[in-house]
Amino acid sequence: MDDKLRIESRLAQIGSLEDPATGAVNFPIYNATAFRHPKLGQSTGFDYSRTKSPTRSVLETAAAQLESGDAAFACSSGMAALQTIFSLFGQGDHLIVSLDLYGGTYRLLERIMSKFGVSASYVDTNDLEALESVRRPETKAVVIETPTNPLMMITDIEAVCTWAKSHELLTIVDNTLLTPFFQRPLELGADIIIHSATKYLGGHNDVLAGLIVTKGAELSAEMAILHNSIGAVLGPTDSYQLMRGMKTLALRMERHESNSLELAHYLKGHSAIAEVFHPGLPEHPGFEIQNRQSSGNTGIFSFKVKDARYVEPILRHIRLIAFAESLGGVESLMTYPTVQTHADIPVEIRDAVGVDDRLLRFSVGIEHIDDLIADLGHALEQARIEIETADAQGGQA
Repeated sequence: MDDKLRIESRLAQIGSLEDPATGAVNFPIYNATAFRHPKLGQSTGFDYSRTKSPTRSVLETAAAQLESGDAAFACSSGMAALQTIFSLFGQGDHLIVSLDLYGGTYRLLERIMSKFGVSASYVDTNDLEALESVRRPETKAVVIETPTNPLMMITDIEAVCTWAKSHELLTIVDNTLLTPFFQRPLELGADIIIHSATKYLGGHNDVLAGLIVTKGAELSAEMAILHNSIGAVLGPTDSYQLMRGMKTLALRMERHESNSLELAHYLKGHSAIAEVFHPGLPEHPGFEIQNRQSSGNTGIFSFKVKDARYVEPILRHIRLIAFAESLGGVESLMTYPTVQTHADIPVEIRDAVGVDDRLLRFSVGIEHIDDLIADLGHALEQARIEIETADAQGGQA
């Protein structure tokens, strides 16, 4: 596809020019696992679907182009993509990782990769002095979430990449929350991009997938070996579904962004709310960096209630907004990180970072903003009534 096209056009046209034999504007699902060879020593380019398959190849080509990468690899989940990336490292290797981190990544590092001798140090990756303080001779890479999940901390990608390159370290960036529509870390110097494509790229809470995008021929070739050897590849039907979701990514991200920012402003002024974590708010400590390295904001943010007793009734009274794990779909979801997505992180680490019993994470969908505000406002009001009633009854007792 023409690289001069704007990203909205490239997204909408994913797969539409890849089947000239029929002219199909949606690339078909090829369920074949094996492919005939024309003759001995010849191949159509497809031999066995774990190594390469037609539908997945179209998806991977599109992902690489969107992220300005050299190659992409579609995996069976975001965690499968992480495992494939972490397989670059072995006995004695050390990683520097974002302090505020998705619990599944922490679990993979501490429970699985540690068995293979890979260790990790967790720091604020926006603090170059902190990075330097934990760097060792055996350090091989920096792993960044920006924005982080769930506290929306921002890392200066270009600054970290410059520092990492000066020490011959790889930079791995999780771009799940912003997607290539709003942020392209490879253009800022990163080496590897990871996506939980289940989230915004798929966008409809109906496909489980992960994506890896690499920069550089040698790294891309090594990742291809790992992808094929580990075998946690994305099937053709899921590849098709992911491409279908990505076609509307631009429209969805614009709506996610506007809805989430309006809700963040609404909550910021609410009497029950102590703090709102959204990089689109001017008071957010990463506001200027975010605006410099990204063209927009995600649809997810977090907030803290003033009293932990608000949490249970809020989650019980929301109706349009679903109390559910995951994020990035067209439907709004609310999550309680301390007992759901971040339960595997030790409580002392969670508390030190700020993921405590007052924090709620809000993945804002594409519903009408007035309906979302009404639903959230109703839940907050019902929670207030229940707490005040309990306090009054306790005082009378």
